[in-house]
Amino acid sequence: MEDLVLGLDTFGDIPADDSGAPVSHAAAIRQVVEEAVLADELGVDIIAVGEHHRPEYSISTPETVLAGIASRTSRIKLASGVTVLSSDDPVRVFQRFATVDAISHGRAQTILGRGSFTESFPLFGYDLSDYDLLFEEKLELFVKLLAEEPVTWSGTTRAALDNAEVFPKTESGRLDTWVGVGGSPQSLVRTARHGLPLMLAIIGGSPQRFEPHIDLYRRAAEQFGTHPHPVGMHSPGFVADTDEEAKELYYPSYKVIRDRIGALRGWPPVRRAEFDAEVEHGSMYIGAPETVARKIARTITALGVGRFDMIYSAGDQPASARMRTVELFGAKVAPMVRDILAG
Repeated sequence: MEDLVLGLDTFGDIPADDSGAPVSHAAAIRQVVEEAVLADELGVDIIAVGEHHRPEYSISTPETVLAGIASRTSRIKLASGVTVLSSDDPVRVFQRFATVDAISHGRAQTILGRGSFTESFPLFGYDLSDYDLLFEEKLELFVKLLAEEPVTWSGTTRAALDNAEVFPKTESGRLDTWVGVGGSPQSLVRTARHGLPLMLAIIGGSPQRFEPHIDLYRRAAEQFGTHPHPVGMHSPGFVADTDEEAKELYYPSYKVIRDRIGALRGWPPVRRAEFDAEVEHGSMYIGAPETVARKIARTITALGVGRFDMIYSAGDQPASARMRTVELFGAKVAPMVRDILAG
């Protein structure tokens, strides 16, 4: 697959220092920048950083971190993963990412989403009862902004615009924009209607269960007469020198963060047997480079996706272990995936 894109994603989870204590939010952000610099040096296609407003994560403004990464890299694409458009202003989101695009010579990419957590809604004064309406209206406005022409728009979630010019413009004339979707059929159809590329969050269970979602997106694009872009996906993963080392480094931190999230959502605590089954048969890509590469290649082939991003951080894994997983992904996993798919 000549145009296959292989990337790395992080939410800026707070890593542990050498003594096992969590580092500061500031140190965690600087660590993400170092990981991105290494990924750039090793030829990874994309680094995506997510937006959260919780104590476990350091990144609340992806575009600010991406601007810092832009100043120290030369080729890697710089994406959000995701930008929570529902609780932000579309005009300001466009302006911020157009600015990153300028700083990085055209490498910015925004992935827009509704957000899997809801902390940003009360934080910025939005009502959760408007969850769907906020994203629907704001995505509609953002798509208009992508034309980089005067915009006239009205809705109920922000002030109307009348022939408004928005600056800065991008040099290419269009900001690279995707929509991140967790699996909602309405979201898939909406993404196709707007003619935007789709990024699927596949974070549990068999990846093959998302085949109908991809098919729905493509059929909807055909019916709307929009362009059915290559579909991307992101899933959790971790790479170490051996399968056992990867699992032992990943599981303790993963269990803490998974159980914390599960408590909020009414899930029972995760058990080691469930984790091992997910690594073996589900949507976790954890192991030695060859193990991870083969599993990624199988998934890409099964789903026919054109992009795979691995979420390489979960909880408080030491910074050194994260740097190692970035190194192994860029130096070994990504080349192996391409070689396997080349046949």
